[in-house]
Amino acid sequence: MKTEMFSSLKVVHGVAVRSALSLAVSIAVATSFAAAPAEALAKTATTTKTAKKTAKSSAQAEKPARVAKTSLKAPKPVKAVKVAAAEDDDAPRASKHRARYRMDSHSRRGAVHAVAYQPRATSVGQAFGLHETPDSLALRSSVAYVVDQNTSETLFDKNSRAVVPIASITKLMTAMVTLDSHLPLTDEMTVTDEDRDYEKFTGSRLAVGSVLNREDMLHIALMASENRAAAALSRYYPGGRPAFIAAMNAKAKSLGMTDTHFENSTGLTSLNVSSARDLVKMVNAAYQYPIIRRFSTDRSYEVNTGKRNIAYNSTNALVRNQSWDIGLQKTGFINEAGECLVMQATVNGRPVVMVLLDSYGKYSRFADAGRLRSFLDTLGEPHIMSADMGSSANP
Repeated sequence: MKTEMFSSLKVVHGVAVRSALSLAVSIAVATSFAAAPAEALAKTATTTKTAKKTAKSSAQAEKPARVAKTSLKAPKPVKAVKVAAAEDDDAPRASKHRARYRMDSHSRRGAVHAVAYQPRATSVGQAFGLHETPDSLALRSSVAYVVDQNTSETLFDKNSRAVVPIASITKLMTAMVTLDSHLPLTDEMTVTDEDRDYEKFTGSRLAVGSVLNREDMLHIALMASENRAAAALSRYYPGGRPAFIAAMNAKAKSLGMTDTHFENSTGLTSLNVSSARDLVKMVNAAYQYPIIRRFSTDRSYEVNTGKRNIAYNSTNALVRNQSWDIGLQKTGFINEAGECLVMQATVNGRPVVMVLLDSYGKYSRFADAGRLRSFLDTLGEPHIMSADMGSSANP
């Protein structure tokens, strides 16, 4: 196609025509980059040489005026982006950028702007094939479990026995252990380097040196899933962080959570694992704490760190939806866990506990919750919709 274009241009005479030739080459290169960035980068040198040869041939055929050259500025190397398996509230997720071609009308210089694509890492549920389990609602969560809170009757079951990472769902246990310590909620706590995330390297709006009381730390850990707040809560526990983690596991054991294990208070590790059946027990236990119910369902909250005021918002979009009656909730995300959500909610007059784990797509867990609620709204007699594999997947 380029050859035909260049050949037809040879028959045109004059300086104006040769300028049009130069412009045509530029447009051809730009079109090539827009259509196929990777291929265009590889063929840039060839295209430029062809353009120069064609211009030279035209120049030999008749006496030329100076032809302006179109040159391509080589793109700067794209730096590799480290894809951290980060928490849902602070986590930079994988993204992709399209190639763009910019033409400077004055200098006639073109520049190709970087192409970068980082796919999300495979979750544990995907690795074990849990996403391939069919269900009647076509959920995007590989684990879904709904029970009647009053009777413990199973209303929907999909892979409820699978043991998978739970990310920041962990913070419900963090809150219970903190409150069980009966330490004063007015005690001030300072964020230090020890509270930074050295595993996933996520950021935080709570800068080192920030000072908050225990109540505010608990509030933003539950509502906004603030990782440094959860980390500070464990560090200020009697006996320090090791004693706090031991208390978390002891609490899980006392609740009969046999599939559950904790390694930290934030959930920023794939070693914090549980099953949907165990998480129903944890939600029911956390629901007994009025302060957890209140803090986890707040829409927004502002804290003063001693340096500045920070306004936080809930990580759960459903708490801002008037059609939902939510009594307790917690979200979570790391790459290994996928998007997670647990809730206590009243649906059609019935209190239920809903667990959604390893959902693919930032908003899919909320959409899946809506699908489950619609299913419960139309549910007459208690009726189990099950896609449970009856086996566990260990990370």
